Amino acid sequence: MLPWTALGLALSLRLALARSGAERGAPSSPPLGDLLFLLDSSASVSHYEFSRVREFVGQLAALLPLGPGALRASLVHVGSRPHTEFPFGQHSSGQAVRDAIRAAVQRMGDTNTGLALAYAQEQLFAEGAGARPGVPKVLVWVTDGGSSDPVVPAMQELKDRGVTVFIVSTGRGHLLELSAAASAPAERHLRFVDVDDLHLIAQELRGSILEAMQPQHLRASEVSSSGFRLAWPPLLTADSGYYVLEVVPSAGPAAARRLQLPGNATGWTWAGLEPDTDYTVTLLPESSAGPSRPQQLRVRTLPEEAGPQRIVISHARPRSLRVSWAPALGPAAALGYHVQLGPLRGGAAQRVDVPAGSNSTTLQGLAPGTAYLVTVTAAFRSGRERALSAKACTPDGARTRAPRPALPAAGLRGP
Repeated sequence: MLPWTALGLALSLRLALARSGAERGAPSSPPLGDLLFLLDSSASVSHYEFSRVREFVGQLAALLPLGPGALRASLVHVGSRPHTEFPFGQHSSGQAVRDAIRAAVQRMGDTNTGLALAYAQEQLFAEGAGARPGVPKVLVWVTDGGSSDPVVPAMQELKDRGVTVFIVSTGRGHLLELSAAASAPAERHLRFVDVDDLHLIAQELRGSILEAMQPQHLRASEVSSSGFRLAWPPLLTADSGYYVLEVVPSAGPAAARRLQLPGNATGWTWAGLEPDTDYTVTLLPESSAGPSRPQQLRVRTLPEEAGPQRIVISHARPRSLRVSWAPALGPAAALGYHVQLGPLRGGAAQRVDVPAGSNSTTLQGLAPGTAYLVTVTAAFRSGRERALSAKACTPDGARTRAPRPALPAAGLRGP
């Protein structure tokens, strides 16, 4: 037990020193990374809108430190099939990239964004396309919000591989879908801007991109109410050392969580954390070649996203019923609800969207004497959803009565 106790004390001391050293700050380094612009070039975008978006992306590129020893940029079009306007490394300056973007021609065709995202993933990690291994990857997707194929699954694969995803929507995109597609938290990575006002966010977006591109930079993404994903560049190898990773909540070191990772690790996902809590994360590279600079950041988990607590069925009629629920409580208010109802024995289902602030709706056009499954789903800004289900039954319709025989008129007698 004694050697393990001594090792634990030594690691605790090293982490304490690392935290104090990290708080003093590290000298700034030039950003290094691969930046891919994804432009909606399909027929769903007007020529005017495409020209405004093209000008905005060119303006943004001119503001960034592009070059062989810094950032590299590539441009991919969304259309019926993805098309590379220029690969990484073809242009060595921001002005050259801007000129190449200005020369880009709209491709037209369908809006197959999911297909283009799968293609973008290949480009971001393919050395044949000029991508560099071990550098931060950023995707900037400028869109009008529409797509002919699914977007979220392909985007999730990108984020799972450590790509930071920024989305700029020109105003017609679906908030929940785009929030789920952007890197978390969505409020830092998703922007809705009118196409004529894109230039207003260029400086802000530049700063966010440079922050995501910092070399030797410990980063957090996919932040939720119970965890987050950490990623860092390869600082060691499997043979040269190992990492000590520590997460300390604002409650103090007594609740710290710590683990050791191999030297070839470049990421880790923490789960089971407390919602709405500040955490201090310290990454300590332990190398046989000597001490390496520790890295530290602070991450705040999102407020807990509590779904509907109780469903009440009332005002049941043969062809309608009313659904009410206790609204989602807590700091993370729901953006809205959708209520889905379908027969238990199979058949067509219907869905009704209910805005935030309401907690009931009346469902019409039902079948008499039928059992249904009712599901109320709360949708949150993070893109996640929380659902609760209950059974409901419409009563039988009113029975048709047999006609009564007509009575003779008053004062008249039969024969």
